[in-house]
Amino acid sequence: MTTLTGKLALVTGASRGIGAATAEALAAAGAHVILTARTEAGLIEVDDRIHAAGGSATIAPFDLTDGDAVDRLAAALHARWGKLDMLILNAATLGTLTPVPHISPKDFDFVVAINLTANWRLIRAFDPLLRASDAGRLVTLTSSVATTPRAYWGTYAATKAALDSLVLTYGEEVRNVSAVRVAIVDPGATATTMRARAFPGEDQTTLKPPSAVADMLVGLLATDFATGSRHRA
Repeated sequence: MTTLTGKLALVTGASRGIGAATAEALAAAGAHVILTARTEAGLIEVDDRIHAAGGSATIAPFDLTDGDAVDRLAAALHARWGKLDMLILNAATLGTLTPVPHISPKDFDFVVAINLTANWRLIRAFDPLLRASDAGRLVTLTSSVATTPRAYWGTYAATKAALDSLVLTYGEEVRNVSAVRVAIVDPGATATTMRARAFPGEDQTTLKPPSAVADMLVGLLATDFATGSRHRA
């Protein structure tokens, strides 16, 4: 499959789970993939698998909470490629599942920093590169708790709801002045480390693998989807 040949994609949280599977699927479809995450060893493993399969990738390990690092990466991509065709906002952290009055300020601030602030910094930094593409695409992964509140999920749900609103607002801002299109994808129940932490007694063999979500994302990115659209894997 080479539907994305010549395209440049950046995937956050690409060292494992849905992010890693999406990066590998994008590379298999012909894209050059920028792999980002904090864990360099995990990124190297994904990079090795991509190259072994004949794909092309570049690793960029850094902490998403480092806003200056986000800006430096955008500057590096601009200098080398001059554009970005696809930005997949996948990285997220669950935080502690606890009643809202029991959420610690430290935990709340950290989850907001990863799930919301870091993604705003990414959109801010890569907006000019997405606009420079002839078909810029931004896709963010969400969760059902963003729209359907669930007890004890307050921090994670609040950040996902805020991110959805932020991304859709950005989509409206660029709708009529660029070729950039924005979509939100809910992966649903998927066998990931985060899912195992949230539901420790669940049999993950009954869940779909991250590769199923990745295939859906690549299929979406290969189409001319409507900006502001929501999808479920």
